[in-house]
Amino acid sequence: MSTKELQIKNILEIIDQADESVRESVSDDLVESIYTDADKISKRAIIRTDSKFQNFDVTLDRILTSKYLGFPVMLLLLAGVFFLTITGANYPSKMIADGLFWFAGELKILFHTLHSPWWFTGFLIDGVYSGLAWVIAVMLPPMAIFFPIFTFLEDAGYLPRVAFNLDRLFKWSGAHGKQALTMGMGFGCNAAGVVSTRIIDSPRERLIAIITNNFVPCNGRWPTIIMLASVFVAASFPEKISAVVAASTVVGVTLFGVLVTLIVSKFLSTTVLKGEASTFKLELPPYRKPQILRILYRSLIDRTIFVLGRAIVMAAPAGGLIWLLGNIHIDGVSLMAYAVNVLQPVGKAIGLDGVILLAYIIAIPANEIIIPTIIMAYSASTRMMELEMDQLKELFLQNEWTILTAISLMFFSLLHYPCSTTTWTIWKETKSIKWTLISNILPLAIAFLVCFVIYRVGLIFL
Repeated sequence: MSTKELQIKNILEIIDQADESVRESVSDDLVESIYTDADKISKRAIIRTDSKFQNFDVTLDRILTSKYLGFPVMLLLLAGVFFLTITGANYPSKMIADGLFWFAGELKILFHTLHSPWWFTGFLIDGVYSGLAWVIAVMLPPMAIFFPIFTFLEDAGYLPRVAFNLDRLFKWSGAHGKQALTMGMGFGCNAAGVVSTRIIDSPRERLIAIITNNFVPCNGRWPTIIMLASVFVAASFPEKISAVVAASTVVGVTLFGVLVTLIVSKFLSTTVLKGEASTFKLELPPYRKPQILRILYRSLIDRTIFVLGRAIVMAAPAGGLIWLLGNIHIDGVSLMAYAVNVLQPVGKAIGLDGVILLAYIIAIPANEIIIPTIIMAYSASTRMMELEMDQLKELFLQNEWTILTAISLMFFSLLHYPCSTTTWTIWKETKSIKWTLISNILPLAIAFLVCFVIYRVGLIFL
């Protein structure tokens, strides 16, 4: 080993033994020196004839990554995305639902013509098919709006700026800065968010990102949160601003999920997953002109169709299970009613009820069928039904729902355990039954705790 190599080795050993703040300072200085030298070389080697676009990038970064403006701009963009998703998805969802449920009626006529047994027709049409119809009608329009917008921001180069803004918060929580990017993927699908944690090299920090990705509401949870925000919260305001109020409510719930992500990450990084945080150096890419065709392909084919197809596969058996619970009776009482009575005390303790808890148990394969399950149970119906917003609110009020029930349910929907697809993905990524169970039990415990506190405090003030 040469003298120079020996000196470098000794310096690295001294750095390793130094205090964490010293190591971080040395790392920052090293990276800064590399980019300073690179800048000097580029200025000597490159002749720029037009610096307009470069100046535009610098000006834009001063706003989007500003210490004071970065977060407000980020929140405004998030609210804008939710507003467009909420207002743009309502009409297409209704059209798709009307069409699919009309076709269900035609199928039933065909089955009756063929003298199909009632239980066979009911199981396939009122159970499996109706469950699939709900999933498609509820998921497809929001995803067809959300994913292209998200992919547009990604293609334009804005998402690395989001990671830059959130890096300080994740650094405080002992997590990796890249977790901000994996969290962003979780907005569309938590399973996709879990897979995206592969960009984090540290096994410890990657595990933290996997466990906490569930606290970001995925596309399957948006319908419930949006519906509650629209029917109960926004309904208290004038119609002209109801959509803005609904979008703001959804943003508030989402920010609470981000807060829980940071707190749980801090807890894990200082206890069972204690360790030194990795250095995260993020090179901000230049802003790019989004490629529309590529955006449409990636958002609609790679994401929307892929996620929808996986949800359909999971929802089919769940729809059949719902029908069986509502149509199999013991001593004149359906299995669904028995299950509701068992879960009722637990649900009431956290501001919900047995019907809601049963819906979440049945909807483990796909969160999109939660609302139709609740409707079916409250209506004592033998099949899934489609209701208008006014009818839906009236049904909820008849079953003793209040604004406090809606708020508790929004937070329970945000925090509860991941769906079966995400759980399977967690197991595939971690190869650990232990961490897979923790990824399910920990969110459920937090959901119960948060809803219990909200309900008890709400009883005092509401």
